[in-house]
Amino acid sequence: MPTSNDKKNKARPTERHPSFRRGFTMVESLVAITVLVLAVTGVTSAIQTGISSYIFSKNQIIAFYLAQEGFEQIRNMRDENALNNNRPWLTGIADAGGDPCYFGFACYVNPIVSNIAYRCGLPGSCPVLQQDASGFFGYALAGGVNTIFTREITLTQIATDANGPSEISILVTVSWSKGTNPKQFKARENLLNWQ
Repeated sequence: MPTSNDKKNKARPTERHPSFRRGFTMVESLVAITVLVLAVTGVTSAIQTGISSYIFSKNQIIAFYLAQEGFEQIRNMRDENALNNNRPWLTGIADAGGDPCYFGFACYVNPIVSNIAYRCGLPGSCPVLQQDASGFFGYALAGGVNTIFTREITLTQIATDANGPSEISILVTVSWSKGTNPKQFKARENLLNWQ
């Protein structure tokens, strides 16, 4: 038959055995902190990767549009030549060795200021694009801020006829650097003498 002392001991097992005490031990606390730190580190890493991917995608989209604009600038100069007293289609572009975009040289066009091409010299030496307060990209803009982008246009002669080049290839290279990794977006398009 149980005595009153046995009932007291069963009622309070924590007093007899220290292992029955409520609360966390040091090892349990360290394990919980480690799991928490790993979870926070994983979430932080995922957020950082997402932000980096967003910035890269944004820059790549800007580079795509800057390359497309480069094509349009050369195409516009070709069309302007055709509409302006039937000048040769590459006048001011690559008609003679002194022209800014002559084959083998890099050039750029600043359509906000004028529709004239400028020689960069060797490939990779074109100036940095600027962006004004309204979001337009160009060179030597009033109130323009330097961006991370450079754009260069190089032309290659593909076909000739009795009047000279009849087809050229336009290569637009948009370069930028974010941190220590240089990036490039290259696009190529052919242009014909439709005169």
